[in-house]
Amino acid sequence: MALFLALVVAAGVTRLLYSRLQRTMSRGKLTQVVVAANDLRAGVLLTAEDLKLIDWPASATPPGSFSKTESVVGRPLIYPRGASEPVLERDLAAVGSGIGLSVKIPPGMRATSVRSNEIVGVAGFLYPGSRVDVLATYNVPGGPVTQTLLQDVEVLTAGEKIEPDPQGKPQTVNVVTLLLTPEDSQRLLLSATQGTIQFVLRSGADKQRVTLSPTKLDQLVGLERKPPLPAQRARKRAPPPKPPEVYILEVIQGEKRTLEKF
Repeated sequence: MALFLALVVAAGVTRLLYSRLQRTMSRGKLTQVVVAANDLRAGVLLTAEDLKLIDWPASATPPGSFSKTESVVGRPLIYPRGASEPVLERDLAAVGSGIGLSVKIPPGMRATSVRSNEIVGVAGFLYPGSRVDVLATYNVPGGPVTQTLLQDVEVLTAGEKIEPDPQGKPQTVNVVTLLLTPEDSQRLLLSATQGTIQFVLRSGADKQRVTLSPTKLDQLVGLERKPPLPAQRARKRAPPPKPPEVYILEVIQGEKRTLEKF
């Protein structure tokens, strides 16, 4: 009986150790993942020299990673990659989409550039990736008018930079490029020629769009004409009194004639 119990205990312990050993071995399995061979900037066309394969735990393979460099060579890079950082599908543009800024333009969208300065560019705090509203001011009959032209627009470039400054230093630029639909591109360019535009910086987490009426100069100085009250609009003026009737009598005395009014 003692020998039987010893065999049962030994078999149980052996099975437990064997299952743990299998789990440990499965965790230790490695696979190969394509990573950046050195620091890569956005917009470059990837070559074999830009990539390398490294061992990676099979149980923690990043989603969208590649196991062959041939699957990545020739594709433009949308976002910068650091050395030995995995290159993922979401970081790459489609084959033939171009290089540089064009890889960041989704199908159906346009990159539209407008002039900027320290005021328009929010004191130099516009960076690639910022979200802005665009306001336009026109001189029209009756006084200047300002209206919100576009809302929640992405800044593609600030000057010649397509990536934000890592230190967040403000920088005044002469040109800002926005990501717009073709219709919004037409509206922005026409507004830039007919008036002045101003960027309004907004939080990247704020996606709310509001409905706003144009602001007129009369509203700022308190000269806007108020509409009449309903009672005043409904009240009608009384008709003027009719003049009294007048009778005229002609009096003839010999050769003399006179008119008498009553």
